[in-house]
Parts: sequence; C-alpha cells; structure tokens
Amino acid sequence: MRDLTDITGALADESRVRLLFALRGGELCACQLVEFLDLAGSTVSKHLSILHRAGLVATRKKGRWVYYSLPGRQASPMARSILAWVFRSAGKAPRVAEDALRLKKILTIDPAELCKRQCRK
Repeated sequence: MRDLTDITGALADESRVRLLFALRGGELCACQLVEFLDLAGSTVSKHLSILHRAGLVATRKKGRWVYYSLPGRQASPMARSILAWVFRSAGKAPRVAEDALRLKKILTIDPAELCKRQCRK
C-alpha cells in the first residue's frame, strides 16, 4: 500500500508530472531540470526526491553532476503501469507541447553553462 500512496502523492503536483514528461525523452541533468521548471534548485530537488522515492525516476551521479531518467525495467510493475497511464492520459495536453518546445531550447545550452547561471542567481 505504501508504494501506491507514494506514487499517487508524487503525481499530485503539476511540476512533478511535468518533470516526468521532460524525462520521457531521455536522461537529463539536474541543472537542465531546474532551467526547465524555472524554479529554485532546492524546490526542483525536492520534487525529484519525491519522484525518486515513489520509484518514478532513477538517478545516476557522475562527479558533481546528478542525472535523472525514467526508471525503465528496474521500476516496479505498478510504477511502469502508472507511468504509461500518465503518458497516455496527459500526453496531448497543451502544456506538454509547450514544455517540449521549452525543453528543446534548453537542450541546445551546455549543461555546464546552465549550472554556472543557476549558481549566480
């Protein structure tokens, strides 16, 4: 039952659902996700922590960089099923299309530059 409450709680916030859609295209570093949501790094970190605890995102650390992705095969069957449902249910929402364009622009920027920018804020 805990898995279900963690997952439903994680999905109860629009920013977290937006992060899932951003990660649908592949792995992103934390600085790209901060830029994507245009929120404080600590806020984005909290959102990602909630998603990770629910088993909806995977993490990988490389040096000082932290990368996030959808969990793939290591996800529980419940998490895989719910992710599929989220993508089917909300995939055509206007916000998803807007976010895809925003993310496309962000991906043209060097992640190291994004990190420097965010440190100056």
